[in-house]
Amino acid sequence: MFENLTERLSRTLRNVSGRGRLTEENIKDTLREVRMALLEADVALPVVRDFVARVKERAVGQEVAKSLSPGQAFIKIVHGELVSVMGEANEQLNLAAQPPAIILMAGLQGAGKTTTVGKLAKLLKERSKKKVLVVSADVYRPAAIKQLETLASDVGVDFFPSDASQKPVDIATAAIDQARKKFYDVVIVDTAGRLHVDSDMMEEIIHLHATIKPIETLFVVDAMTGQDAANTAKAFNEALPLTGVILTKADGDARGGAALSVRHITGKPVKFIGMGEKTDALEPFHPDRLASRILGMGDVLSLIEEVERTVDKEKAAKLANKVKSGKGFDLEDFREQLAQMRNMGGMMGMLDKLPGMSGLPDNVKDQMDDKLTVRMEAIISSMTPKERAHPDLIKGSRKRRIAAGSGMQVQDVNKLLKQFTEMQRMMKKMSGKGGMRKMMGQMKNMLPPGFGGGGRGPF
Repeated sequence: MFENLTERLSRTLRNVSGRGRLTEENIKDTLREVRMALLEADVALPVVRDFVARVKERAVGQEVAKSLSPGQAFIKIVHGELVSVMGEANEQLNLAAQPPAIILMAGLQGAGKTTTVGKLAKLLKERSKKKVLVVSADVYRPAAIKQLETLASDVGVDFFPSDASQKPVDIATAAIDQARKKFYDVVIVDTAGRLHVDSDMMEEIIHLHATIKPIETLFVVDAMTGQDAANTAKAFNEALPLTGVILTKADGDARGGAALSVRHITGKPVKFIGMGEKTDALEPFHPDRLASRILGMGDVLSLIEEVERTVDKEKAAKLANKVKSGKGFDLEDFREQLAQMRNMGGMMGMLDKLPGMSGLPDNVKDQMDDKLTVRMEAIISSMTPKERAHPDLIKGSRKRRIAAGSGMQVQDVNKLLKQFTEMQRMMKKMSGKGGMRKMMGQMKNMLPPGFGGGGRGPF
């Protein structure tokens, strides 16, 4: 996410030189580079202009603390300005209304409205423990109604049926009526999208808004459309009283500037950011965390929250006790660890949130591909329970059988066993006295080249 922007900014900010003070002279080139990086990322021109002017105003004449280099002081200023452009803090959904709280989704066709309805319903159900009803008022595209029905059953929320012969207003009012009778907490209404903003579309959604009076009107915008995203957001904001924006397809690194432009242009907060097609790929938008990620500082807070949310604490405690008691670490435990990692968004998802990872060489990033963990899991799943508990049994013919069963080569099985042996050794060290310290020493040797280690693969 925002790889190009991160790369440009990191490279630029490294070049800030000077002694104890930031002057117009020593930040002139850097500011030019920052401006270019933002324009390339398709941030709206007025936003870039204001941003660069404010950074310049804050930076010039700034005394640099003895503990900081001028570069670090400048990064701090850029980070502060990025946060203020994107919104000071995360703004949550306002659901404080007489149930059901109505959420209206607006946006152009193809922005990801229907998918986002499914994702948002799942998030409200799982994290806020709300009873959610979803309904589609897109009478022009029966496929969109069908898609929402499929999504609703996937994420485990209720779907209110509708068909193309009905009027959008009638569909929405019938759904809200049912939600009142059956005590739903939230109703999410998906609306029709067009390929461009036109008067018919605006009239329809204004009429729908006036009838159902939603507590939240969210504009769904595709981050890949760059400059256009800001323009359509402006058009919708003039027609509807928007309460917030949801940014979708932020994993596509085509532009990424929409995140920085949309709030500045509409004045409305970005509440959620969607990354990918999976139903759990929707996160609350934290401007400070995103600014840190854009500047290559990682997002450790989100990583901790994710660990808290997704890791099975019981299994983790069981494994810790097992290792502590010196019972050893077998392939079944290894597989469990890989599954936990996948639940947390895979290896790349984790690395993305760690500081300094943007500066990693490409060959190291390639080694840490998520496909790797999937392949490793497939190999372990092709083993019998006995083989997982006693890896020493895995010799010639067994290796061939496991390789054939997982669609891999014998070399891949050998590689996995080697990595497992390394990990086992590490766990053994952990169980002894001063285990953690010894393990950290070991870790260095196990990291790929560029991580400060010897280069025996990512595990």
